[in-house]
Amino acid sequence: MRGSCTVVVGCQWGDEGKGKVVDVLAGGAHVIARYQGGANAGHTVLLGDRQFILHQVPSGILHPGKRCLLGNGVVVDLAQLFGEIDRLTERGVDPRGRIGLSTRAHVVFPYHMALDHAAEEAARRKIGTTGRGIGPAYEAKTGRRGVRVADLLDSRRGAERVARGIEWARRRLRDLGADEARAGTVEEAMAVAGRVPEVATDAGREIARALAAGKRVLLEGAQGTALDVDHGTYPYVTSSNTTAGAAAVGAGIGPTAIDSVVGVVKAYTTRVGNGPLPTAFDEAMDERVRELGGEFGATTGRPRRCGWFDAAVGAYAARVNGLTGIAVTKLDVLDTLPEIRIATGYRLRGEADIPFPATAWELDSVEPVYETLPGWQAPTTGARRLSDLPRHARAYLHRIEELVGTPIAMVSVGARRSQVITEP
Repeated sequence: MRGSCTVVVGCQWGDEGKGKVVDVLAGGAHVIARYQGGANAGHTVLLGDRQFILHQVPSGILHPGKRCLLGNGVVVDLAQLFGEIDRLTERGVDPRGRIGLSTRAHVVFPYHMALDHAAEEAARRKIGTTGRGIGPAYEAKTGRRGVRVADLLDSRRGAERVARGIEWARRRLRDLGADEARAGTVEEAMAVAGRVPEVATDAGREIARALAAGKRVLLEGAQGTALDVDHGTYPYVTSSNTTAGAAAVGAGIGPTAIDSVVGVVKAYTTRVGNGPLPTAFDEAMDERVRELGGEFGATTGRPRRCGWFDAAVGAYAARVNGLTGIAVTKLDVLDTLPEIRIATGYRLRGEADIPFPATAWELDSVEPVYETLPGWQAPTTGARRLSDLPRHARAYLHRIEELVGTPIAMVSVGARRSQVITEP
């Protein structure tokens, strides 16, 4: 009997709570795999009274016995990955033999981070990069200058490829007016390469075998749909395809192996970094919701900008991802508000009901069309069924479901693993 494969994808500008959703779903999965992104992701999971922030290791690692993979679509910072593994061990989570890294994945080195910072410093229009080297690593990959995990299994060949990468980076740093010494040395870049055999694997083959054996597989995305390099608010996007279509490519399996796609949305909207946010709150409300929701980036610590739920983004994400269900997170953050607004669409230059714009400047110019719903002004953190929620909270969720055009499969009402609703 063939197994099942579910993709979990962010449907806003990242930070939607994918880590918690994956952690909950991982309880019923055998294999959990990241399919794109790198250490620019930050998935926060609360286990008991302990908080774990995972940048590269899949969120399923907190469940004993789960196999956690990083697919070929990931760009991996080895020093950060092994540091994360070591910290998990120190905190009582045993990752030995449970983490696998695709030999086809590309590696982020210190010279990629140097290029990332130098390019942002030199740019007139700042993107708001995390500075983790993700963009330069993907650029090297598509430019056929990258170094893959497989290359590092042969130390001599790996060092030669790294040396060529450093030389290219030095030239580029000079062009940017930066100190070429920031590219570092081969010895620095190869500092943890000796640990690669501990985790190197053919991730796609592992996933295919698991499915053939009737096992359940979970594919975990990073960032969000509106940050996808093709479908997001270009150029204020990440450097990879974050949408569900990239899951098969980035995991090393065929698209027909995927059975379902769960999209994650917050009950409101947030964005970190630069770029348009049509439903942004005014300053006072922005500060209030940021404090209520703890809206600070797990990777950068930067404050997130907050706004009302944007159903235009949600419906767009449902279309480009082919969602079969949505998970709504942080509903409890809205518990104290007397009324809640939802952007049902956009108006631009007098034209109503325009589709999600292809350009950032158009999105920055749209006027959201709002509906106002009554707040419930009652705690939701103890709810474990939809029927436990206040009437106005249920009405709010129903309206999100209608506007996005996708059934709600899960609602999160708190940070803990137990604070989820999956039943009527």
